[in-house]
Amino acid sequence: MVALDPLSEVLSLLKPRGYVSAGLDAGGDWALQFPSHEGIKFNALLHGTCWLSVEGDPRSYRLEAGDCFLLTRGRPFTLATDPSLDTTDARTIYAAARGGIATHNGGGDLLLVGVRFAFAAEHADLLFGSLPSVVHVRQASDQALVLRWALERLTTELREPQPGGFLVAEHLAHIMLVQVLRLYLTSREPQDTTRVGWFFALSDRHLSAVVGALHAEPARPWTVEELARIAGMSRSTFAMKFKQGVGLSPMDYLTRWRMRLAGDRLRHSGENVSSIAMSLGYESESAFSTAFKRVMSCSPGQYRRGRNLTAP
Repeated sequence: MVALDPLSEVLSLLKPRGYVSAGLDAGGDWALQFPSHEGIKFNALLHGTCWLSVEGDPRSYRLEAGDCFLLTRGRPFTLATDPSLDTTDARTIYAAARGGIATHNGGGDLLLVGVRFAFAAEHADLLFGSLPSVVHVRQASDQALVLRWALERLTTELREPQPGGFLVAEHLAHIMLVQVLRLYLTSREPQDTTRVGWFFALSDRHLSAVVGALHAEPARPWTVEELARIAGMSRSTFAMKFKQGVGLSPMDYLTRWRMRLAGDRLRHSGENVSSIAMSLGYESESAFSTAFKRVMSCSPGQYRRGRNLTAP
């Protein structure tokens, strides 16, 4: 079996399911208000220009052909050719969509395609909690070749529905999600210290190697010294850099990742608590249960029964 990389592992844990929204073909001047939504939304502007404003974000984003953006908080947002225009409820436009494309003001000047992703709610913050409310990826670089191909294929599926189109569109949506996250990760400025978390650590080859090792062997009794050797640093330098980059000490990160894995198995498998504990490197069920309650704010049994608590 091929080992998954950390991003693939986390996305697998989140169990993303993509729901393809209708595209938008707009003409002239307009402003559309979109309601709050569950999960995250991915949108891509294939041609035209417009402005994006998200509730709670003081900035407005100028979008040009080739730009993509993720909306990670489910907040209401507005798309407009001019932010000063009065808005129209977007639901009235999309309700009349035919053939997968909603037309506004006759269309012809702008084409937007969008996908909404739903996730396993108990783990969604693992990735999206560290991202801003808007992830804006600017247009076309050579790295975006796969993304552009997927967008073109998705647009074709929306315009010309074919047998099996839902499944094709969902797989294309997953490709686009991963590609946008990759592009956003590589867009990070080296001096930017505001992006903290395991996801951003993947852009650092030293920390990425350590995160990959922890994900590959979560049950191993890791020590800081071993992880420092993987990173090619002294113990003290590594411990400081990991804490600065990830926001947790290496051992705290390992414990939290173990508990996320345990939580997924408690909810989605019939394994008993003792078996899960042993498979994640705990010598006793009681030691595992203590760690689980500290991280997940409830006991393994309560979590299995579906107690609605969000892990910190």
